[in-house]
Amino acid sequence: MLELALLFFVIAIVAAALGATGVAGITMSIAKWLVLIFLVLAALSLLL
Repeated sequence: MLELALLFFVIAIVAAALGATGVAGITMSIAKWLVLIFLVLAALSLLL
């Protein structure tokens, strides 16, 4: 899951550098949600 978040983050940076702000915004929001899901699942696995 974290690998996907990093992939979307890299895609967002490349898209922003090329001027595609719409694509950069969408991929950055996807990356943000994947990181949040990863953190929640990591916290749950540590608690259980």
